[in-house]
Amino acid sequence: MILFFLMNFKFWKLIFYLILLMSVSITISTYSWFNMWIGLEINMLTIIPLMNNTKNMYMTESSLKYFIVQAMASSLLLLSIIMMSIYQKNFKILLLMNSSLLIKLGSAPFHFWFPEVMEGQMWIMNYILLTLQKISPFMLLNYNMNMPYFFSIIIIMNMMVSMLLGLNQISLRKIMTFSSINHIAWMIAAIFFMKTIWIFYFLIYMFMLMNIIYIFDLLNIFYIKQLIKINLPLYFKMLILMNFFSLGGLPPFIGFLPKWLTIQSLINYNFTTLMVMMVILTLFTLFYYIRLMISSLIMMSNSFLMKYSINKLIIMMMWINLLSLSLIFMIFMN
Repeated sequence: MILFFLMNFKFWKLIFYLILLMSVSITISTYSWFNMWIGLEINMLTIIPLMNNTKNMYMTESSLKYFIVQAMASSLLLLSIIMMSIYQKNFKILLLMNSSLLIKLGSAPFHFWFPEVMEGQMWIMNYILLTLQKISPFMLLNYNMNMPYFFSIIIIMNMMVSMLLGLNQISLRKIMTFSSINHIAWMIAAIFFMKTIWIFYFLIYMFMLMNIIYIFDLLNIFYIKQLIKINLPLYFKMLILMNFFSLGGLPPFIGFLPKWLTIQSLINYNFTTLMVMMVILTLFTLFYYIRLMISSLIMMSNSFLMKYSINKLIIMMMWINLLSLSLIFMIFMN
């Protein structure tokens, strides 16, 4: 898939993507808050040209929204850093700093910009916004996690927002956005207790999301109604279904493993009530994926069917799903 991306990029885009990766490295490797802020600014100024497209009004509008929100969050972060250097670190300063980082993440209750920005971008940029752009804010949040009640409220709010606002969506990009907000809640819970669990969760999430977004990009579909018009073999649709269930965290697929580790950490640290609420609210998000697959598997329109060559997809999907099913053997081994 990386080679697929590189073949479609122009040279100046490759340079900007290298700078984008460098900015993430600067942010997560330094110990100075000011240098972290500089890394975030380089990141923001680098991704805006990649998001912008003068030939597409929606992409231009989306990049402008992203710039305004990220600039506001960066200003709040810089203000909190200055206040922290002058005054002793207290709850109000930490609240301001964490709020600015949550804005950058697109976490509830600061998620207002996230679905609209995602809706205006293509799938490749959506993947970057859902994965690479979240690494730096999460790593900075890791330094200010001594606010258990605050983050418990944020986790529940993310769960509620993803459940309530995602159920009535017909846009696949917005469905992926609200699914990401649900995963943000789990990642906050994971990084709160152990950073290694968060790293494992994030890598699994990137892996699963890459598979699904690659399919959407290859088939050029953006809405649920387009799934009805896709003519693919049944066995291949079942492979896609397995990947959706893995992204939703349904056992025995590999997507359940990081959530299982997070649940164990919540129980070990006596956050049982929070764990139960997270599990119950997450079950509603499985409805996203069930509805997608009902559209693709059952509701088949005979008026107009789009046929696709699936040779490239089958090669990739087979070994990915074999890896997804490897969780069964891991359970039996334990």
